Order: sequence, then structure tokens, then C-alpha cells
Amino acid sequence: MGDPKRHRKKYVTPTRPWDKLRLEKEIQIVVKYGLRNKRELWRFQNILRKYRGVARDLLAKIDLPGKEGEYAKAKAQQVIRRLNRMGVLEENATLDDILNLSVEDFLERRLQTLVYRQGLARTIKQARQMIVHGHIAVDGRRITAPSYIVEKDEESKIGYYRTSSFASKGLMEAE
Repeated sequence: MGDPKRHRKKYVTPTRPWDKLRLEKEIQIVVKYGLRNKRELWRFQNILRKYRGVARDLLAKIDLPGKEGEYAKAKAQQVIRRLNRMGVLEENATLDDILNLSVEDFLERRLQTLVYRQGLARTIKQARQMIVHGHIAVDGRRITAPSYIVEKDEESKIGYYRTSSFASKGLMEAE
């Protein structure tokens, strides 16, 4: 059996911790999307950084002759399809579109943001609380992680969990 795996950081801290412009920008994003702390923001910045790195590598290899170029084209289509399924890119996107993505594109796909945008919660903070307390379900499945990435086809299936007090009363009568 062995020991359980160690948890590893899924984010990278900024190289200049006291950069005033970055700090102000981060605070605005944290408040806008109702993040608990900057680590949540850094995690999504890391996800974006990885996709951009993959896109840069594939752009460099896509014009190579032979199998390497074909492999790069196939891998590029896989990455684009994955981001399209996630709802971050459009159908006919290219690798250049991946390089134009911002962290806000990924933050817009979080369950917390979508619950607020769909009007299931009055504020972004209330959306987080409702998710953590188990009032929100995606496709009938209770999700308690506010940072859950909602795919494009799941977006219309967000609602209240069947045993939630919000499900029977609705948001306006509940408070």
C-alpha cells in the first residue's frame, strides 16, 4: 500500500512579492471573482502559464517536416478541443488564440462565478458559501468546491441540490 502521496503546490508565487502594480491588480481580481486568497488566483495563473507554454512549444514544432510536425498538429488539436470543451476557446480557435488567453477567461469558468452570473446567488461571496454548504449541484451531483471548472455542456445543468432549502423555496423567499 505505502504512504499516501504528498500534496504538492499547484501554484507558483510571484518572483517580486511587493510589486505594487501586480498587488493592486491581484486585489481587484480577487474581489471581482470572490476568491478566498491569492493562492487561488496563482493556481489559475499557473494553469494559464502551462497552456501557453504548450502552445508555444507546439507553434515551434508544427511546421517541422515528417512525423514530428504531424504529431504537433494532432497535439495542438487536442489542446484546442480541451479548451473548447472547457468553454475557454471558441470552436475554430488556433494556437495563437491560446496565447491571447488571460487568467480571467479561466476564472469565468469557475462554479462560483457561474452560480453568481446565473442568478442563483445574490453576491459572489454568497455563491461561494452556497457551494461550500452543499446547496449547488451540477447535473444532479453536489459539488462543494467553488473552484470546480464547469465545462461548456454542464453550464446549463447548474442548479440547487435536490435536498437544499433553496431548491424548494427559491432564493428570494429563502432570505
